[in-house]
Amino acid sequence: MSKVFGKEPSMNLYKTILELKDLDECYRFFQDLCTVSELRAMEQRFDVAVLLQKGMIYNDILEQTGASSATISRVNRALNYGVEGYHQVFARTLGEEYVVSPTEKQKKGRQKK
Repeated sequence: MSKVFGKEPSMNLYKTILELKDLDECYRFFQDLCTVSELRAMEQRFDVAVLLQKGMIYNDILEQTGASSATISRVNRALNYGVEGYHQVFARTLGEEYVVSPTEKQKKGRQKK
């Protein structure tokens, strides 16, 4: 596990999230844990990630989600250069046809040349 802001992250939150039993329990937990703004920001970033993964272009994502170009760019960076957390989730929720990890993109790019 990598350090966050120079210290080891506490695993308590992540372990607790794994113990949530259903969507309603998860929703209520996050309502208590986060502000409305924090929740909306996370929801928006996730929606942006899904749309990017499905191949939608920035302008259409901006129009559909209201996300700024900076947010879209940040999510795109995480999709391409992150630790593949999005890709693990997408494999389970969107289906394998939408999951192209950065290493797979590099391989495909080399094959086209």
